[in-house]
Amino acid sequence: MDDAAAIRPYRIDIPQADLDDLRDRLARTRWPDQLPGAGWDYGIALEDAQELAEYWRTGYDWRVHERRLNSFPQFTTQIDGQAVHFLHVRSAEPGALPLIMTHGWPGSVVEFMEVIGPLTDPRGYGATRRMRFIWSFRRSRGSGSPGRRGTGAGTCRVWHARGMS
Repeated sequence: MDDAAAIRPYRIDIPQADLDDLRDRLARTRWPDQLPGAGWDYGIALEDAQELAEYWRTGYDWRVHERRLNSFPQFTTQIDGQAVHFLHVRSAEPGALPLIMTHGWPGSVVEFMEVIGPLTDPRGYGATRRMRFIWSFRRSRGSGSPGRRGTGAGTCRVWHARGMS
């Protein structure tokens, strides 16, 4: 396996200066006028966009979510020349069934976070079925180079070849 295809540990660590810069830019947003009565007919309604921006600026605690994401083992590799970021969470159950969950763009790993526990620790959630959970997902825009699309068929082949089961 060449160096680019190596599986490397990964941890989310957004510099505080980047978060501060985002808050400053959101505060300086120059909002357009809303077309009277347009609502969502031409895209997001201005009032909704302003509410969302204000939440990101003053209410969203990135560090809470960063800690939650970092509580799972994360890795990066390259598949067919595309950077891939994934979680690989093993079950403590012997003989657990491997499971790969992959989201589409513009989705993210956050969509699946609530199922990690039940799939990797089924007994802790009241089930008896033993499973191991392997999670892969393409890095989304804004979190580094998005790479190129089109690795669907190659993803399973590479996971299998790298012994990710």
